[in-house]
Parts: sequence; structure tokens; C-alpha cells
Amino acid sequence: MLKNDLKITHFVLVMSVLNFLFFHFPFFTFVIHNIDYKSFNGVLLIFSLMLLMLVLNAFVFYLIFYLSRYFGKALLVIFFIANAIAVYFINTYGVIIDESMIGNILNTNYEESSSYFSIKMIAYILILGVIPSIYIIKVKIIKVPLKQFFKTIALTLLVILLLVIANASNLLWIDKNSKTLGGLAMPWSYTVNISLFYKHKADKNEKEILLPNAIIKDKQKSVFILVIGESARSQNFSLYGYTKNTNPLLSKIPNVHHFEANSCATYTTAGVKCILEHKNSDELYEILPNYLYRNNVEVIWRSTNWGEPPLHIKNIQNREFLKSHNKGNNIEYDEILLNGLKEQILASKKDKILIVLHSSASHGPTYSKKYPPQFEMFKPVCNSVELAKCSQTELINAYDNTIVYTDYLLATIIKDLKALPAYNSAMLFVSDHGESLGENNLYMHGLPMSLAPKVQFEIPFIVWTSEGSQQLKPYKTVTQNHVFHSVLHFLNIASPIYNEELNIFK
Repeated sequence: MLKNDLKITHFVLVMSVLNFLFFHFPFFTFVIHNIDYKSFNGVLLIFSLMLLMLVLNAFVFYLIFYLSRYFGKALLVIFFIANAIAVYFINTYGVIIDESMIGNILNTNYEESSSYFSIKMIAYILILGVIPSIYIIKVKIIKVPLKQFFKTIALTLLVILLLVIANASNLLWIDKNSKTLGGLAMPWSYTVNISLFYKHKADKNEKEILLPNAIIKDKQKSVFILVIGESARSQNFSLYGYTKNTNPLLSKIPNVHHFEANSCATYTTAGVKCILEHKNSDELYEILPNYLYRNNVEVIWRSTNWGEPPLHIKNIQNREFLKSHNKGNNIEYDEILLNGLKEQILASKKDKILIVLHSSASHGPTYSKKYPPQFEMFKPVCNSVELAKCSQTELINAYDNTIVYTDYLLATIIKDLKALPAYNSAMLFVSDHGESLGENNLYMHGLPMSLAPKVQFEIPFIVWTSEGSQQLKPYKTVTQNHVFHSVLHFLNIASPIYNEELNIFK
């Protein structure tokens, strides 16, 4: 039984042990799977990492609690609850809490985040977070004399130094895997990476870098619809050779072409940014909608999603706006993006129109709720947010149904554009990133590109053009950056930053 009053040294050791036992199974699972654990060197590394984890956490807790027991208790309560949530996601979806995942989390809206709640998640929080927190709040911590404090600090630093020296031969392995190890060490995975995220965000340009002015070269009426998909992987599109017929409509439409493509990242904010910018960069360059709007093109942005860079255009229609201006049975689904779209094109007084539809159709974990019931072509489906509880057949069926629904949405867009013979028109569908569906016990997306399986970055890139408009180059593979320059070419807009090599049209 744990005592209700403890010396600070004993208390931080107890907390470090609990933190180690509760939250570091994924950390050491990764270590064991990536070293020769039967060799002497492997045993030394595992033992050293275990001891280092215990000592380092106790060391940091010791410093915090010596400075302030009240602040220390509050911080430790936050750590245990946050650790419980983090480990739930690591164990359930196979994610790593690195800087890119922190960006993904901080940019997630309430509607998306609420879809992850489950009984299992609540159990994690209660057992691993709340119960230890009650003890942390109740326990009386006895401070030690200043002399004893410095002795403990000196001894701890000596142990850490000896462990580092003993593992000199393993430092290259640790450095090589530092990103993953850091993303699995609690609570430092999210505390350090949150700091890094905001530091790097502050380092970036606060104001977007404007691109050189562009010129519209003709008065031919042209409309380009860019559909940004969510979590769509090309492997599950029958257009790309998938054995299940997930593209029953697009496969029958003339002038539909598809290209092999990879995303720049495995999470939404970076993927969408890459689609909209003229080159892959960490800088905040003016994105396609802002650039065209500033250069006298009609730009309409419709979204049931989130995560886009800052938009500086007049016509932005988010999910709430679209719901309030539409009535019908399917306003909860991405079909709402299409309502009144043809009429809005005809109402425009501009010759050149860009419409961006940012969908959410294939975002997990609630795949089966992303499409209307009539699109449930493949059964049985997974209805749980705890994806590992479903069979892979159920999970893939639910995901494949989202692709069938996407196929319908794209075919509907093409049908609407065909009804506008006065316009040269094109539709381009490209996803922000791919998705894992239980392969190698990984789910959803967000792994670092260096570790991500190909299903998290191999994406569909599907193009349709109207009769008599423009033909496509015989590319086999393209990038997300091809979007920017292809739109400029199709709308016949001249710009100093235009790159013909990144244009898909002849």
C-alpha cells in the first residue's frame, strides 16, 4: 500500500515507477523489435533505457516538486491524464506523438476529435490517469534539507553520465531512432513536441510571402473544380487496379484519367498546404486560392473539413454556412458541398473561376458514418471507433464505402460541369494523404514520412476535362505541387512563377 505521507525523494521515485509501468510499454516494444535483444549489447541497451527512464523522470519530478509542491502536483495530475490519452491513441491507432502529430492534434476541430471517444478511452483515462491523480492530490510530501537535495541531484547526474558512457556503442542507434523514441516517451513526447511545434510556427513568416502578379491572357469562360480529398489512398480505388469495384461511375466516364502520386506529408495541414502552394516549402508562400483571387479570378472555397492555410478570399463557405443555406436529407455528408454549385458558377461575372471543395469523406475512425446508407455497397462494416476490435474485412469494407461515395460525388461534379457547355471545364481530385487500415497494426495516418507505410502517402490524383478543352500530358507520376501550375495553365493565366514541368496539360 502507498503511504499518505512520503519524503520528496521517495515520492518522485514512486511516481517515476508508476509512469514507467503505465505508459512505456509501446516504447520498449519498439526497442525490442528493433534491436538484437538476445545479445549482450541488446540486453545492456534495454536495461540502460529502463534505468535511464526511471532516473530521468524522477530527476525532473524532483526538481519541480522541490521548487513547488502545489505546482508539482498540478503538473503531475496533468501529465498522468495526458499520458493516459496519449498511450490510448498509441495503442489503439499505432500513432507516434511527434511534432507533426502534435500539429495534427492542435488543428483538429471538436467534431473530429469527439469521434474518437469510446468506453476504452474513458477506461484508460480513469485507470491510468484519474486514480493516480487522486493519490497525487491526497499524499503529503515531506521536503528534505537543501544539503540532501544537492546530494541527490549530484548522484542522479552521475548515474545518468555512467549510463551514457556505458552505451557509447549504442549512441548511433539511439540517434537514428531518436524521433520515434522521443515520440513514445511519456510525458516528454508531447511536452517537448508542443514546444517545438510552437517554436517552429513562430519562426515561420507571420505574413504570407506574396507571389509576383499574374495576367489573365484571354476571356474564354473556364471553370476549374479542385476537390481535396481526405485520407483517400489510391490502393482502394478500382481506377488504380483495386479488385473491388469502388469506382462504378468514374470508370464509365470518358476523359477521366488518373496519375500515380505521393503526398508531401501524412497529415492534413501539411498535405493541404502542399496541394495549394507552388512548391513544397516550409515558408508561408501565397497559396493558390489567395493568389488567383488577388489576380481577378472568381474563387469559391467550400469545406466540410479543416486544416487549410489562411485564406484571403471573399467567398468562404464552411460546413455551418452550407448547412444553414441547404435543406435535405444529406446535409450531414459531403454531398452538401455540391448543392447549388452549378448555379453559383452561372451567377459569376468573371471569365475564370476556381472552386475548391475540401471534403472529409474518408476520415476515420468513423468511416461508416461518412456516407449515406444507400452507399453501403460492401458489408459487413466496422462501426466502432476502436478499429482493432473490428476484423480487417469490416474495416476495409467501411473504408471502401467512403470511396464509393467519393466516386459518386466526383461523377456528380462532372455531370454538373457537362451541363455548362459555354465553359471549358476541368475537375481534379487529389487527397491530402493516405490511410492505414490495420496493416502492421497501424491505423489512420500521421506517422513521420520516414516511418510511414506507403498506404499513408500513396494518393489518388484523378482528372477530368470537358470535350474540346485541354488534353493531358502522358505523365505516369505527379506530385501535389502539380496542382498549382496545372490550374494556372488550364485557366490560361501567365505568371513569373509558373513551372511548365509541373503542368499536367498539353
